[in-house]
Amino acid sequence: MNLEEKINEELKSAMKNQEKVRLDAIRSIRSAILEFNKSGIGRAMTSEEELKLLNSLAKKRKESIEMYEKGNRPELAEKESQELKVIQEFLPKQLSDEEVQSIIQKVIAENNATAKDFGKIMGLVMKQVSGKYDGSKIQAILKELLV
Repeated sequence: MNLEEKINEELKSAMKNQEKVRLDAIRSIRSAILEFNKSGIGRAMTSEEELKLLNSLAKKRKESIEMYEKGNRPELAEKESQELKVIQEFLPKQLSDEEVQSIIQKVIAENNATAKDFGKIMGLVMKQVSGKYDGSKIQAILKELLV
């Protein structure tokens, strides 16, 4: 079952159970899928594209939470947080900080990396952890280790 089919099933379920926040989050995912389908590519979405789409939606929610907290709007931040949890249900299990740290150290050691190799190492690490960890956190860890 691909993401679009899962989302349609979850949408029906959320409507039946009258789960407003869940329904809003699932509708936003469905909207992004429909936008992709109408983009004129003429093919089904690949699993990498599904992952990219979900990560994009999750990132938007995280940014909104941050903005609402800065603007002293806890009720809106809470709604975004609940939607983020729904979106994360469709993402693969996230890696722990320790797991990512060991992956990064392994890649650095295998490539005898220096600070000049930042971009190369970032690309190699992102291939391994794609969708399973926040890229900005990886970037911070890499900067710390390559200095």
